[in-house]
Amino acid sequence: MTTLNVPFLRPSIGGQEIGELLATLQSGWLTSGPRVRRFEEEFSVAVHGRYAVAVNSCTAALHLALEALGVRRGDGVLVPTMTFAATAEVVRYMGAIPILVDCDPMTLNMDLEDAERKLEQLRLSSLPEAILHDINVVGIITVHVGGMMMNVDAVRCFASQHNLWIVEDAAHAFPAAWRSYSSSEWQKCGENTSAVTCYSFYANKTITTGEGGMAVTSDAGLADRMRLMSFHGLSHDAWGRYTGSGSWDYKIVAPGFKYNLTDIAAAIGIHQLHKAERMRVERENIARTYLEAFAEVEELSLPPDCVDRIHSWHLFPIKLNLESLSIGRNEFIEMLKSSGVGCSVHWRPLHLHPYYQETFGWRPSDMPVATKVWEQLVSLPIFPGMDHKEVAYVIRTVKTIFASSLRRDAAMVI
Repeated sequence: MTTLNVPFLRPSIGGQEIGELLATLQSGWLTSGPRVRRFEEEFSVAVHGRYAVAVNSCTAALHLALEALGVRRGDGVLVPTMTFAATAEVVRYMGAIPILVDCDPMTLNMDLEDAERKLEQLRLSSLPEAILHDINVVGIITVHVGGMMMNVDAVRCFASQHNLWIVEDAAHAFPAAWRSYSSSEWQKCGENTSAVTCYSFYANKTITTGEGGMAVTSDAGLADRMRLMSFHGLSHDAWGRYTGSGSWDYKIVAPGFKYNLTDIAAAIGIHQLHKAERMRVERENIARTYLEAFAEVEELSLPPDCVDRIHSWHLFPIKLNLESLSIGRNEFIEMLKSSGVGCSVHWRPLHLHPYYQETFGWRPSDMPVATKVWEQLVSLPIFPGMDHKEVAYVIRTVKTIFASSLRRDAAMVI
C-alpha cells in the first residue's frame, strides 16, 4: 500500500482571508476596531444570537461569562470530566470549585444522571473530602463534545430543578443545532440555548482566527459586563479612544482583563464565517464516508449521528474494542502515525490529571465511564479540503492495523 501523509488538521485558508488580512495591515488599524465589530455582528446573526463579544480565546469567553454571572470563591459549578483543561480551570480562576461529572458512554457528553448523583453525594457529604460539602452549587457548564450538541431541553430542565445557570462551552459546536421533541424547529447552538455560549476559533477549530473566541448571550447586562471586563475594565475601549469621534479620556471601573480580539484575527474570521456551513458539509461528508466504511468493523465503535442534531463534526472519535485486539490504544496510535496518519485523543478526563486528584481527591472510580472510555478513544482526521484519496487511505490504514492486530482467540472465532 502506497504511503500517504494525512495530517490530523489542515486549516482551510483561502484568498479572501489573505486579501482581508492584507487590507487590515495596510489600514493601519491592527487591534480591536472595525473588523472586530463586523465579525461580532455577523457572528451573532449566524447563530441567531442577540449580543456577541469577540475575545482572544474560548477560555477568555468562559472566564468572562463566569465573572459576569457573579461566581464567587467557594461556589460550586458542575463541569464534565470529559473536556479540555479550560472548562474547569476558569472555575478555579474565580476561586470556585469544579464538581466533576461523568460522561455518557456513547456521546461523551455530560451524563445528567451522574450530575444528579454528584449533587446528592454533595448533600450527603460523600464526595471526596477535599471538596467542601457546604458549598453553594450555582451553575453548570456543558460541553458539546466533537460538535454533537447535548439535549438542550434536558439540560434546561435539570438546571431549572436545581436553580442553576447554564454556560455552554461550544468550542466544538459551530455551526451546530438541535431540534426539540416538542417542536419541529431547528435551534442553533447559541440561539438562547444558555446564559452565555462560548466559542473557540483556535487553529484546529471549525472556523479559525488563529487564536480567538466569542461569547454570545441574549442578556444585555451580561454582554455589557463581558465587554467591559474584556479590556481592563476601562470605560472606553481602544476603538473608542483613538478614532476621531472618540474621547481620549477613560476611567477604570473594574479590575478587568486583557482579552480583546484584534482586527488582524477578525479579518480571518470574517471570511471563515462566510464559508462555515460549506466547511461543515465537507466534514459531514467525510464523517458519513467513515460511518459507512466502518459500519461492519467490530474492532471499533462509531460516534453517534442523531437525526435531531446538526452535527458540526469538529471531531470524529472512534472507540477501540480492545477486547478483540492484541494491541492497546497507544500502540494503535503509534501504528497510525508510522503509516502517515495523524490522529489525537479527546481527552484524558480531568479527574485523571494530577492537579484534580491532588487538589480535590478525585479517583478513577468516581467517574467510571470516562475512566474506561478514554483508554479506547482515538480521533481520526476530519477537515475541509481532505480529499478522497486521503479519506480512503485513513480507512485502509485503520482496517489494515486491525487485520494485523486481532487477538488470537478472536481470530479463531472469526
